[in-house]
Order: sequence, then structure tokens, then C-alpha cells
Amino acid sequence: MRREWDSAKNASNRDKHGVSFDEAAELFRSGGDYLEIFDAAHSVDEDRFIAVGPIGRGVIVVVYTERDDDVFRIVGARMATKSEKRSYEEHAKSIHRR
Repeated sequence: MRREWDSAKNASNRDKHGVSFDEAAELFRSGGDYLEIFDAAHSVDEDRFIAVGPIGRGVIVVVYTERDDDVFRIVGARMATKSEKRSYEEHAKSIHRR
């Protein structure tokens, strides 16, 4: 699965949230589990998803779209809030219980 993003949006995101899209892509490169949520409120023109999961420096939230040609397009990324971390941890526990 290939990842892509807009370079100006990446710079803006890095300035605002302290997370580059290359760092955010680590979530998908790792092959690990993450919590995926369909973002119905922002899926007017295309389906958007929210991924919450671990990277090297903590739990991250990544907003992305999936393109027909096996491409993840990263739209935004930031470090997770305490509540989002808890949601991910509950998700991870439920997977390990299976």
C-alpha cells in the first residue's frame, strides 16, 4: 500500500501539530493493529477514515482516504488525546482476547 500527501498540507500540519505525514505513515508501515473509524461527517466527496494507533513516540491519530489504486492519502495527523489513547488501548485489549 502506497502513501501520499500534499507537501504544503504536510508542512502546515507539522507546524500546527508537531507531526509530519512521513512520521504519521509509520502507523501503516508498522503492520501493527490500529483502531479504524469511518469519518461519516467528513466523507462527502470521498470516504475518510480516522486511524488511532501507536508509533515510535506514542499514540497518534491519522485522518486519511483510500484511493482505488491502493493508495492511502494522509489528510491530517496529530498526537492522540488521553481519551483517544484509552479508546485505542481498549481496542488493542479486545483484539488480544480473541
